[in-house]
Amino acid sequence: MKHFIHHTLTAIFCICCLLAGHAAYAQKDTADKITIHILRNRVVTFTHTDTGDYFRFIGDVVMQQGTDTLYCDSLYQNKTTNILQAFSNVRIAQADGTQGMCEYLQYVSAKKEALMMGNVELTDGKNRLWCDELTYNLGSKIGEYNNTGTLQADSTIVTSNRGVYNVKSKDAHFYGNVIVKDPQYHTKSQDMLYNTGTKMTKFFAPSLVVGDSGRTILQTSSGYYDNENGIAGFDKPSSVWYDGRYIEADSLYYNKKQGLSYAYGHVIAVDTEHHSTLYCGKTIYYTRKRVMWALIKPVLQTANGKDTLYVRADTFYSAPMVKAQPGKKPAMIADSVVAPVKANAVTAKEDKKGRKKKKEPEVANVAVDDTAVADSTAPLYFCGYHHVRIFSDSLQGVCDSIVYTETDSTIRMIYSPIVWARKSQVTGDTIMMTLDSNKINSIYVPNNAFVVSLSGPEQSNMYDQVQGKTLKGLFKNNEITDLNVFPNSEAIYYAKDDSGAYIGVSQAKSERMRIFFNDQKITRILFTRDVHQTLTPLQKADLPNTRLSRFRWIPERRPMSKEELFD
Repeated sequence: MKHFIHHTLTAIFCICCLLAGHAAYAQKDTADKITIHILRNRVVTFTHTDTGDYFRFIGDVVMQQGTDTLYCDSLYQNKTTNILQAFSNVRIAQADGTQGMCEYLQYVSAKKEALMMGNVELTDGKNRLWCDELTYNLGSKIGEYNNTGTLQADSTIVTSNRGVYNVKSKDAHFYGNVIVKDPQYHTKSQDMLYNTGTKMTKFFAPSLVVGDSGRTILQTSSGYYDNENGIAGFDKPSSVWYDGRYIEADSLYYNKKQGLSYAYGHVIAVDTEHHSTLYCGKTIYYTRKRVMWALIKPVLQTANGKDTLYVRADTFYSAPMVKAQPGKKPAMIADSVVAPVKANAVTAKEDKKGRKKKKEPEVANVAVDDTAVADSTAPLYFCGYHHVRIFSDSLQGVCDSIVYTETDSTIRMIYSPIVWARKSQVTGDTIMMTLDSNKINSIYVPNNAFVVSLSGPEQSNMYDQVQGKTLKGLFKNNEITDLNVFPNSEAIYYAKDDSGAYIGVSQAKSERMRIFFNDQKITRILFTRDVHQTLTPLQKADLPNTRLSRFRWIPERRPMSKEELFD
């Protein structure tokens, strides 16, 4: 909303005595201290009645009070009540250029109140107001219409059932079925205020603002928009829809010049393109850089197909990937106006000669200039920091931090990660999973890989186990089907005969092994190089101590429902 009307009616009319002929006449009303000049008229009549004395000025009447001038075809004065009435072709002209036109005008001098009726129009030469009836108080400088009015300010047109304009404060207040039409946006409201000086809009009732050819939709019931400075704030539950993204919160704040927005309280942010929804207590978003922080119990929900994945962390961060160079993959960045993305270094190990192996980061950390504008088409990456929990119907997990990249649909779980899929548990220094429609396609553990699954009843202490330095696995319907472990691979599994009866505990070591699963249970193992294998009858096995060195079975940390993530 760019401008509303800047000036309105400031005319005052009072006739105090009879004017003879066409001579100019002036008289001071001792009660109201008002001086009126009749500059021109053709005929003057006088009537005496029981209710008072009346003067009538007829024909091309011109009256002046101070710098305000009244033109009309005829003018009546009730000398007893000092009420003036003007009829036909009524026009008021003020020294500042403001003009008012109507068919009938009544002025009560004791209240300094003018009533204009019939095809009322006010204009300051730039902005115009139309209505059927307008009341204006010259003392308070407040004008009001109560039966529909239309205001045009530049290319903006506002219609409402009722309107109040304060000339001193420059506030225009609109009530009831407020409709704003502008080339840039349309607005519907029940209670809205606009200040012609500061160009500030305030909303006090349910309001809808549609802009950008329908791409942006704002709904609110309380808040303000500073058009001059591009600042908006909404302090009651409000929502914004823009380019396939939706956000709602108890309060919203936006600064266009700074490219900064906040959302507080019961925040829900939806990205329809990527089928994701973010729930949290607070978000901070840098619009030009496309950098976002989500705080206060944030939960990220992604849905595609039947399975929905939920991720909870203490804090979420997202930013665009650096545009890929030819022949290279896009890299993750950290915006210099916020905390950098935490990088993960694979735990250093000694080689056979005792030398430390070089640490390799899982996440790049490249600073970007504060004034840079992000590529609007660049894919995003997401980081979750601390106390991360993951839940879906077929996959659960915990870790300290997590990174998800849109380019390859890969989740990187770092710092003490654990993943549960059906009956299996996977641990390692880092766990990487590729997803397709929220289902695991593959899993990669670069160091200290360990997989365990319950072979018998929980009280039996029978666990199938696999460990090695590196693990690569394939999944189907979120169930492990195939694992490759290398080097230094080890396995303990409970072998069965064709009828499904246990025949013993198999313990094996080799340089590399490939394990096949069915229903989350080991069905076959292929060993490569330096194979060592033993089979111990079940009745002779020490089941509680039949464990690999990295054995951990910790179902108590496994998230059991999505509701846990929202606590």
